[in-house]
Amino acid sequence: MKTQNFGYKKLYIDGQLVDAVAGKKADVICPATGEVIAQVAEAGKEDAEKALLAAQKGFKFWKKLSLAERTEWMSKLRSAVLDKEHELRTAMVHEMGKTYEGAYEDIEAVINALEWYPNAMKNLREEQIPDYENTHTHKMIQQPAGVAVAYLAWNFPLLNVGFKLGPALAAGCSLIIKPSALSPLSTYMIGEILHDINFPAGVVNILSGPSSTVATTMTTSKIPAVLTMIGSTATGQKIIADSTTSIKKLGMELGGNAPFIIFEDADFDKALDLAVILSFWNSGQICVAANRIFVHKNIYEKFMKAFIKRTSELKLGFGTKENPDIFMGPVITKKDRQRMFDLVEDATSKGAKLEYGGNIPKEFPENGNWMEPSIVSGIDQNMRLFKEETFGPVAGVMRFDTDDEVLNLANDTEFGLASYIFTNNHQRIQRFTEELEFGEIQINGVKYAIYLPHGGIKNSGIGHDCSHLALDDYLVKKRVSTAI
Repeated sequence: MKTQNFGYKKLYIDGQLVDAVAGKKADVICPATGEVIAQVAEAGKEDAEKALLAAQKGFKFWKKLSLAERTEWMSKLRSAVLDKEHELRTAMVHEMGKTYEGAYEDIEAVINALEWYPNAMKNLREEQIPDYENTHTHKMIQQPAGVAVAYLAWNFPLLNVGFKLGPALAAGCSLIIKPSALSPLSTYMIGEILHDINFPAGVVNILSGPSSTVATTMTTSKIPAVLTMIGSTATGQKIIADSTTSIKKLGMELGGNAPFIIFEDADFDKALDLAVILSFWNSGQICVAANRIFVHKNIYEKFMKAFIKRTSELKLGFGTKENPDIFMGPVITKKDRQRMFDLVEDATSKGAKLEYGGNIPKEFPENGNWMEPSIVSGIDQNMRLFKEETFGPVAGVMRFDTDDEVLNLANDTEFGLASYIFTNNHQRIQRFTEELEFGEIQINGVKYAIYLPHGGIKNSGIGHDCSHLALDDYLVKKRVSTAI
């Protein structure tokens, strides 16, 4: 299993590629082998302060550009990203364990966001408000909010960049991007691309470093007008608490615990296909993964047999361009893998059954973070596998009898991001659409796109990524009233 070394990558601040003030560097570890595949400049407090000042200056320039001028720069960046597509995809395979095919999702998110959001801004219309006494005219106008700081998760390094970069730039905001220290490489490479095309200084800044210094410095600063993130609920709560030094707009896509409900009248093959994909694609490290699979008792045995068979046929490996048939790579760290084992152990100690997997495959490097895709049946509400966001290649399955029962089970979680139901009963669809407590309800299929809102309720977030709704995070509204 041969890895590639990507060398040393610098911070991108105020239009320049720079070393960290303290000169610190951090290793980027390949989860497939445990090898160091790059080093990145590790930012500290002073670097975060420099980025804030740069973004403040960049915003003053960027907000004055016309939408057409901003669009031209975004198009230039889009073309440059496409030119580096192979290098970026290869970097994500190495830093995060993605497959080469899977890494295209990330590239697609960046290029689609850079193209779609300028058009979305163009289509925004001023709201006219009637005056009932006929003494004034009233309208609502929207303007860029200011400096935005984006904290990103490690599981989709560039998809997450695209989800923030597109609406922020189109709206007229400057942006500081802090990628996860676990997968910063491809985002730092975006910094190199921005530098190469002479993108306006300070409009985008990229740095990674310890959250205790870098994130805290930026979150508690009074400079940002917007804090946006993709990550865990616990991290979101910390950012909200730290942000109260000033009033900031908040946009957060947080944890999930998606129910995947299969009724006896469902399209069985489609439900099975998507259960496999949403359990094990990206090694299960997806916020909208099928965490809890509920199967009607009349098709439960049939489903389990087919699900185990399909899972056993998945091909594991290091998914480089030369290995297009790889479905699943490693998990991100040994700590995360151990958490998967702990979830399985907790469930089986309380009466669940490990149906498949649960082991470290022996054919891969020992220093890698490999784990078999795993299936646990008979989960219940007392198990961590039911309560927690799994975020790894472990699927928990539970049989159910009635609609009331599965609806109560599905909603029994603090999270409310994605949910999935498979049935052809229209009355049931209507009821579950109204009563499922999730920001997304996907019926008899799955679709995600840059133009479709993506957001959660309860402890799963504030606001939306994707669609025109994402622009709300980066715009402020003003009422303009004129006397007649």
